Amino acid sequence: MRPREWDRWLAVLSPVGLLLVWELLSRTGVLDGRFVPPPSVIGQTLASLTRTGELPYHVGVSVERILAGFVLGAVPAVALGLAMGLNRSVRAAVMPLVTALYPIPKIAVYPLIIFYLGIGEASKVGIVALSIFFLVLLNTMAGVLGLDRAYVNIARAYGARPIDVFTTIAWPGALPSIFTGLKLGMGFALIVIVGAELLGSDAGIGFLIWRAYQIFAIDVMFAGLLITALLGWLATAGLDWLERWALPWRA
Repeated sequence: MRPREWDRWLAVLSPVGLLLVWELLSRTGVLDGRFVPPPSVIGQTLASLTRTGELPYHVGVSVERILAGFVLGAVPAVALGLAMGLNRSVRAAVMPLVTALYPIPKIAVYPLIIFYLGIGEASKVGIVALSIFFLVLLNTMAGVLGLDRAYVNIARAYGARPIDVFTTIAWPGALPSIFTGLKLGMGFALIVIVGAELLGSDAGIGFLIWRAYQIFAIDVMFAGLLITALLGWLATAGLDWLERWALPWRA
C-alpha cells in the first residue's frame, strides 16, 4: 500500500477506532451512560432529530450564518493582507490597529455587536466575519512577506508593472498561506457561531445544545457537538480539495 493510500485509511480508521473505544467503555460501565451516552445512543438521537426535521433546520441555519460571515470576513481580509504585504506604508499604517484589536476575545465583543446590529441574523453574521478577519489577514500578509524578494526584483528589472507583480508573483506565492488562514478561520467561525447561538438565538446548533442542557438531554447535547465536529471536518476537507485544485504543484 502506497503512503498516500495508507494516510487515507488512517484518516478513516482513527475516528472509527475512537468511536469503538467510546462505545466499549460506555457498554462496560467504565463511562456512566447517563452522563456519557455511547455513540450508538447518540446515533439514534441523531436519526430521531433528523426524521423530525429539527436537526436539518438548526444545521442549515448555522451553516448559512457561517458561510455569509466567512465570505464577508475573508474577502476584505485577503485584499487588505495582500496590500499590507506588498506595500510598506499600508503595513505601517494598519499593523498597529491589527495588533491592538486582534487579541480582544471576539465573543466578548458580541454584546456590543448585538447593541448595534440587533439580536437577529446580522449580529450572528457580523461576529463570524469579525472572528475570521484577523486570522486570514495575518496569514495572507505573512504569505506575501515570506516570498523571496528576488522574484519581485527580477520581475521589476524586466519592466513588470505592479499588477503583473501581483498576479504572477504575490498572489500565487501567497495562496498557501491564504488557505492556511481560511482553514483556521473556518474552525474559529464554528466555535464563535455556536457560542453566539448559545448566548442569544432561537435557532442553530448552539441553540439546540443550550436547549438540551436546560432539559438535561445529554444525548442531544452530544449529538450537537458531534454535528459541529462533522461540519468542521467537512469544511476542512472542502478547503483541502479547493487548495489542491488551486495549487496543483503542491499536491
